[in-house]
Amino acid sequence: MNRVLGLLFLAAALSCLPSCASSKKSAKDVVAVEPKRKTLQTGKASWYGGRWHGRLTANGERYNQNSMTAAHKTLRFGTKVRVTNLWTKKSCIVRVNNRGPYVKGRVIDLSVAAAKEIGSYWSGVVPVKLEVVQ
Repeated sequence: MNRVLGLLFLAAALSCLPSCASSKKSAKDVVAVEPKRKTLQTGKASWYGGRWHGRLTANGERYNQNSMTAAHKTLRFGTKVRVTNLWTKKSCIVRVNNRGPYVKGRVIDLSVAAAKEIGSYWSGVVPVKLEVVQ
């Protein structure tokens, strides 16, 4: 994410160079703006761990409940998603590496680490907003 912002800043600074000389602006006056993310889904999120830890996920890697990963029904494996808890407004970025959830009304299953990050570990199921980051 920081690399993308750095590249955006550099591109904006370089495009400003000819006009900077005439308007007495420097490259440091140019501010890179992060592109708006599109809300992909809203719904309920749950988490999974325990007996699933160490088992193979749908993409073939071992599930690690301590990594920032998630299960989604349709997103491509490797997609990075910002998950925001609508109660606490806390968010985290997870990588999709599994399929699920298989419970009606849920849009994403988070790893234990991701659930703790957004404050949903003790609640179990919380309303969330999903935004594709990459």
